[in-house]
Amino acid sequence: MGQLKPYIISEDAKTQGEFYIDALGGKVMSILTHEEAMGAQHAAKDKVMHMCIEVAGDNFIFLADAMEPFTQGSGLYLSLELDSESQAREAFEKLSIGGQVKYPFEFQPFGLFLGEVADKYGVWWMITAHRKAE
Repeated sequence: MGQLKPYIISEDAKTQGEFYIDALGGKVMSILTHEEAMGAQHAAKDKVMHMCIEVAGDNFIFLADAMEPFTQGSGLYLSLELDSESQAREAFEKLSIGGQVKYPFEFQPFGLFLGEVADKYGVWWMITAHRKAE
């Protein structure tokens, strides 16, 4: 089983998140900057790496600041967190067929497996899984 959540890449994730909270009711659940995750030497240290907001009850939206030149309307991803690395890797590989891999599926320094891919229909996906304790 997995959980599917919208993931929005933004020019200003904090401001956009606050807009949705104001419009839909809710709260900020967490914010992680690149400095907090990667250290002060990171060039984008003040940018939001990951923000989670709860809106309109039990609905969650993830946001992050764009790291590349941004075109409004191009920043929507579907984020699918799966129960295991093997499930996530299989989903990533299947979505990659005929698509475009942006970031290969691999373990990240912030503590989870992540891969980004546009499927053959142009839908962008973030496939994730947490590393299980051995």
